[in-house]
Formats: sequence, structure tokens, C-alpha cells
Amino acid sequence: MNIAIIGAGFAGLVAAKTLKEFGHLVTVYEKVADVGGVWASSRTYPTLSTQNDKGSYCFSDWTMPPEYPEWPFAHQVQNYLASYADHFQLNKHIFLSEQVLEVRRLADGDWALRSSKRTERYDFVVVASGIFSLPYIPDFAGREEFEERGGRVLHTSQFLDPDIVEGKKVLVVGYGKSSCDVAAAATPHASAVYVAARQLLWKAPKKLLGVIPCKFFLLTRLGEGLFRHRKPLGFECFLHGWGSPLRNTLISILRSLTVHQFRLKALRLIPDGAFEDIARSTVSLTTDNFFEYVESGDIKVLRDQRVHRYGIKNDEVGVYLGDETFLPADTVIFGTGWRQEVNFLEPTIREQVLDEEGNFLLYNCVLPLNVQGLAFCGYNSSFFSPLSAEIAALWIATYLDGGLGLPSPEVMEELTRSRLAWMAERTDGRHAKGTNIIPFSMRQIDDLLADMGLRISMLQRLREWIRPVRPGDYHWVKKCLLDRRVTPEPS
Repeated sequence: MNIAIIGAGFAGLVAAKTLKEFGHLVTVYEKVADVGGVWASSRTYPTLSTQNDKGSYCFSDWTMPPEYPEWPFAHQVQNYLASYADHFQLNKHIFLSEQVLEVRRLADGDWALRSSKRTERYDFVVVASGIFSLPYIPDFAGREEFEERGGRVLHTSQFLDPDIVEGKKVLVVGYGKSSCDVAAAATPHASAVYVAARQLLWKAPKKLLGVIPCKFFLLTRLGEGLFRHRKPLGFECFLHGWGSPLRNTLISILRSLTVHQFRLKALRLIPDGAFEDIARSTVSLTTDNFFEYVESGDIKVLRDQRVHRYGIKNDEVGVYLGDETFLPADTVIFGTGWRQEVNFLEPTIREQVLDEEGNFLLYNCVLPLNVQGLAFCGYNSSFFSPLSAEIAALWIATYLDGGLGLPSPEVMEELTRSRLAWMAERTDGRHAKGTNIIPFSMRQIDDLLADMGLRISMLQRLREWIRPVRPGDYHWVKKCLLDRRVTPEPS
């Protein structure tokens, strides 16, 4: 098949490599000038690093270089992806600086794809543009006058050089990882740094008590099993049944150690709610030096505060907070997330891909329920995003071969809608339009493997319960699928 792939991040690159290995023709469209997606040089802020260690944040057949630090920086991840594209000879299939403007269904079932430079026809389209597609900045009143008077408004992804805040009064809006990263990066340069946190979040230490790497309590099946899945299986049933006192004790210990390690009580930064809310929709690692800056007074966290509007007082630009307090700030940086949009899909197709709330109606986060010739890769954001995207790409290749064991369309729709309802309830709607599956990363991979008629061995499952998951342990999946593949007879 002649397949178009939209996006050249982790998902787009592994989809291109996988589908090429399964015999298809692939063309990748990327709107910026380099591969990498969220790791592209045009959208990464200073000090940005991975949330995973390098051993788990990679593909099954292409490891991170051994000289990389435990948590690689953005430019290193981009270099890793560029080396992946080069090694597997993908560059000749990638059109950089070419934005997809429209994907339209033709009468014969094929697709017309119109980019900023050409219009082409394809048999199949894979959307791999990612759940972090468009920066979201809330539209507060007074912005125009604020900027006319010299104020500056940015998204964290636009904070590319700390020199832009030299001597400035900076307000960072949000308390997620990107917000705290930017606040810490700005502190040595700015005259004042504030963080407006509408709601405090629990943050995981990179090393518990400075000794135990977080991968041993976050990136294992045991770490995942501490949180209740809608359908607990195996040892999970014990942890959430007779073994719940053990599970509750483990979570309580993690909470106590985190509070102690970061002096959260003294800083008055203990979040409301239970510690298990740390994995309500995503898990944020603690930014290096953030709490040290808070303790020294270099960063001031405005707890339970939100921006109400921009304003000017005594000839100073700034913002009015929700309690009408005026905060002088000449640079406002928003870490308020992303919008998940696929506006290049023609309206009739987009209406079928999304539900009434704008959530993606994708069976197993890959297959649209009511649209033929279209699939999504990388819309199963997890603790193991590269591996999740790789398994999704293999799922798509197997689907094109007719080798999946799928339920009926009615059952797929029921399963998809019930999953979305469960996710919305457990995350209070913060599930990135149904694409963020954290903390149940491995359960989702298990589901994809089951559709392909595969499952990991009991030995591998046991290892993953007690040690961090390693993508290399899944290299066998592609080999197994290719070995059992049946080439159709010529017609």
C-alpha cells in the first residue's frame, strides 16, 4: 500500500520503519525542519529532559547511546531520533518543513493529502502528529494592552533561550513539569520568578531519598499495579482486594518519603488529596533545584491561585489574580498544556473520529471506529511512549495484513466508549482527549498484543513486576509477526 504518515516524532518514525519493513511504501510529512516531534529543536526549552531513564525511553532495536546521562536532555533525544532515521534509511521518505493542510476522502476510498507544497494520493493514512500538537494559552482579557506596553506572553514550548527573561519579572502559570522546569531555568536570569498554581500536584523524585531511582517504583508492573485498573487481573486483584493493606502501606511510605525529601510541609506545598492522585492523568518528575529555589525564596509559589486578567497598575504591567491581587510581571509563561487537534482531516471525517466531547474514538487508541483507511499511532501516550508507539505501529501493520483478532464493530464501540468514560471519571477529565493512558501503560500494550494473538511469557511478566520494563525485551514481537506472515497469492 501507498501510505502517508503525518508527523516525524517517535510515533511517525517507528510507523514509517515498521510499515516499510512490512512491504509498504511510506511518505512522512513533518511541518518543522527536523525530526523529533516534541523533541524538535524548535519547541524545546532549556534544561528539558526526559521523564524516563534512557534504558526505558527508546525503541526495542535502537538503544540510547551509553554516554548519554540517565535522563537525556532534549537535544540528545532529538539526536537519537535523527540517528534512528539515518540508520534505518528513513530520511529519503521524510518531507521536512512541509505541513499537512488537508486530508480528504475520495469517492473510491483513497485519500487526497494536500500539504504546503504538494497534493498526493494515498491508499492509507497514519496520523502520528501527536497529542502535544498545538500549545494552549488561555485567552485572558487585557492581553493586547499588556503586550503594547512591553509585556510578553509565551508558552513553555516557546521558551527557547533564558536570555529573554534577563532582568525580567516572570510569572509561570501552571505546576506541571514544564512549568517547574521553566521556572527553575529562568531563576538565575530573572529579577523575580513566580509560579501560579491553580492546583498543586504530587511530584515524584528522580531518586527517592537521593538513592533509589524512580524507575524502580514507577516503571515496573508493580508500580502500575498500585493503581486500580477498571479490570484488575492476576496479582492486581490481590493488591486491590485482600492485599489492599499492603498496597496502602506502600503508597503511604512513598508519600511520607516524598514529603520529607522535599520539605513540603515546611514549604506549605503539600498538595490536597491523596498521594495516589500523582497518577491521575500523568506523573510529573521533580525539577532539579526547584524546591531548593522555593526554599531560598528565589521562586515564589502562589498556591491555589489562577490568572484572572492582564492589567497595568502604577505604570507597571502584570496580571490580576483570581483574588484581584495585582502581580507585577513583564513576562508571562504558560505551562497550561496542549490542544489535541486534527484540523487537517476534512470535517466529515473529523466528526467520526471524535465523540461529542472532542475525545478520540479510537479502539485501543489506534483504530477509528467508523472510518476505513485511517489509523493513529502515538495516541497511547504512556510511561513508555516509544515502546507504546512501536507496538501500535506493529498493530497497524498486522491490521493491514488482516491478521488481527478484532471483536465486532458494536463491541469495539462499546469497549471504546466505556474506556473513555472510565478515564474521564478517574482523571476528572484530564486525559488528553482520551489519549493519555498513564499509569496503565503496560496493560494497554498487553491489549494490543492480545489483538495480535500474542502475549509475553510468564518469566518476562514476572521480571517486569520487580524490575523496570525494557523495550528490548519486546524485539521478538516484530520477528514473530513477520515469521507468521502469509504473502497473498497474486490475483
